Amino acid sequence: MSRHPELLIPASSLEVLKTAVIFGADAVYIGGEAFGLRAKAKNFSMEDMKEGIEFAHAHDVKVYVTANILAHNDDLEGVREYFEELKEIKPDALIIADPGVFEIAKEVCPEIERHVSTQANNTNYATYNFWYKQGASRVVSARELSMKELKELRANIPEDLEIETFVHGAMCISYSGRCLLSNYFTGRDANQGACTHPCRWKYAVVEETRPGEYMPVYENERGTYIFNSKDLCMIEYIPELIDAGIDSLKIEGRMKTALYVATVARTYRKALDDYQKDPEIYRKNMPWYLDQISNCTYRQFTTGFFFGKTDENSQIYDSNTYVKEYTYLGIIGEEKDGLYRIEQRNKFSVGETIEIMKPDGRNIEVAVGKIVNEDGEEQESAPHPKQVLYIDLAGQADKYDIIRRKE
Repeated sequence: MSRHPELLIPASSLEVLKTAVIFGADAVYIGGEAFGLRAKAKNFSMEDMKEGIEFAHAHDVKVYVTANILAHNDDLEGVREYFEELKEIKPDALIIADPGVFEIAKEVCPEIERHVSTQANNTNYATYNFWYKQGASRVVSARELSMKELKELRANIPEDLEIETFVHGAMCISYSGRCLLSNYFTGRDANQGACTHPCRWKYAVVEETRPGEYMPVYENERGTYIFNSKDLCMIEYIPELIDAGIDSLKIEGRMKTALYVATVARTYRKALDDYQKDPEIYRKNMPWYLDQISNCTYRQFTTGFFFGKTDENSQIYDSNTYVKEYTYLGIIGEEKDGLYRIEQRNKFSVGETIEIMKPDGRNIEVAVGKIVNEDGEEQESAPHPKQVLYIDLAGQADKYDIIRRKE
């Protein structure tokens, strides 16, 4: 059976959800203000969630809500109340890791599909079949699985049980994302949404009888960031993913900006559509995909576990910083009297050449002609983050376009 996989994009806020929808998502996954694993993200109030679901559905895009904490006793009553609220706003699915939470969802809102999170350590077809019998319509594969294992898995599960697989974004160093480092070091539980990302920290060894004497940890001669994985990128392997029978290609990044989401969504959308149209078009356009996907922040790229065991080339030992080629400036809003409304994110100035990023793949350079604040006063630059401004972009922009500056 030939599958046309869904492109599943993360969103940290209502603004980013709309960007994901406009820039090519088939589905968007979001977190509410509780019971998800990105407590530090902006996340969605119930009102924003309702508006986001309505916006997505108006564009034939699905919305999945994460409820994938590993629940403690004190969480369960709140989970039940939360699902009662979600029942009213009708997301397309819930993403759940905990069997107890899964049972509550089945009882409270059986009409909402249940997807099993990667946090549930889904590494074999017997596990998939178990969850199918419990009523799951989709299971998210563990990131430790190879392409060969995924293909075997597909051959041994029901046709109507969907496989969702991460194909792009940050890699958690722990087994299927379950980590105790954050809780141990800071008291903030990664498995309840409060991860402090200690895998990105720099470590040294202290000998017990010599407190204060820090000896470097050498994984090799390049440095000491021993847990710091490169980012996953599978843009070059869409044929293999389709051949393996993957139903949903999932992008990591519910902490990311609208620029990141727009860049990744647009690039994978075009790659998927090109391949479905003609594999030769996909191969021919590969240089464009690779160039575009590097336009958002990333930590170098790896193919993770898809083609076998990882080695030292999957890690970054000398730094924990991102590669950054563009600065995010804002999202185009309504047009009025030739000026476009934006909520500015980073500084830019009159006369500066910036880039308008469009959902159809075009990137248009334009000089900023005028900047006007909400009081109607002109200003030479936009130095204050989150300031609402009206800017002259020579009529080149449309609502929901992204504006950015090349570094």
